[in-house]
Amino acid sequence: MRKYIDGFSRIFVGGLFIFSGLIKLNDPVGTEIKLEEYFEVFATDFGSFFQVFIPYALPIGLILVVLEIVLGVAVLINYRMRLTTTVLLLLIIFFTFLTGYSAILNKVTDCGCFGDAIKLTPWQSFYKDLVLIVFILHLFWYRKSYDPVLRTMEGHAVVIMTTLISFFVGIYAIRHLPFIDFRAYKIGNNIPEQMKLPPNAKRDSVVMTFVYEQAGVRKELTMDQLSQVDSTYIFIDRIDKVVRQGDRPKIIDYRVESVEGENYTQYTFEGAKLLIVLHNVNSASTKNASKISKLIAELEGRVEVLMLTSSSSTEVESFRHEHQWAAPYFFADATVLKTIVRANPGLTLWVNGTVKGMWHHGDTPTAEKVLELI
Repeated sequence: MRKYIDGFSRIFVGGLFIFSGLIKLNDPVGTEIKLEEYFEVFATDFGSFFQVFIPYALPIGLILVVLEIVLGVAVLINYRMRLTTTVLLLLIIFFTFLTGYSAILNKVTDCGCFGDAIKLTPWQSFYKDLVLIVFILHLFWYRKSYDPVLRTMEGHAVVIMTTLISFFVGIYAIRHLPFIDFRAYKIGNNIPEQMKLPPNAKRDSVVMTFVYEQAGVRKELTMDQLSQVDSTYIFIDRIDKVVRQGDRPKIIDYRVESVEGENYTQYTFEGAKLLIVLHNVNSASTKNASKISKLIAELEGRVEVLMLTSSSSTEVESFRHEHQWAAPYFFADATVLKTIVRANPGLTLWVNGTVKGMWHHGDTPTAEKVLELI
């Protein structure tokens, strides 16, 4: 019996860690965004010390993702199981704390366990980690009894190669864009449609409570109890409580404003727009700024180019004059901009609200390429 439990535990734990790691390795910037969110919450709840980690969220995230994949491979081949199961146990305890903390206090509504590919609620993530802990504890308990599948040198080679390949793939994704795009802003999607609920969407389940006062005593009545209300009752308030959340549009927070604070969201869906996404000018790469400047100049009069940023007007004015970006700029939320394009700066081409192209600044397209896609 134990033989089957051992085999299942290894395959389940190893497979899930590899699957989770590969999804996040496809989009390390997404993991960076999620870690920044956790660090900001911890800085508020536990101390400002956690602010120190925010600038290093990307390398920390990449290391954690690679570790997930390597541990998954290691447990499948019984590689140094004393060390492997110990690190696995420490890691799952850490992950369980994060998901449990998010679930109980509702601080981070999506743990990012499977990136944008599979969205889990905080409670779903927490229960998933509790199940994993059971099987990891089994492996940890019997860690001294597992024989390596491969000989020592072969095991070393597999683990080292897995580590190197994982880092290479992750760094490539950072320097370009995710290999597979699971986001609502991916090429082919129509953004206005992503901001709407489909006709068959599930609605919120709401319980209405009516607050009345009778003879100086406040009473909360449900819909079924309203029949007892008479002229002696004075209506005070109605409270709507969502008991079961329904579906939500895939995009709920995209909003663009002008310098004066006017809403320009709809404007970005009209005609062909090349959007230069610059979520933070202070951390933006300037390595390919000249290529973008040249593209803006070549598209003048042919395609409207807009800059979207979350930085201040002063910072943006200084940046675009320094790099000769002759394009108007508008404001949007930083997290939204990071979601639109996983690059700072990044470029995306929208035609009547439909995403036709998307580029990392290192892959800045030619004017001919942009015109070809319109």
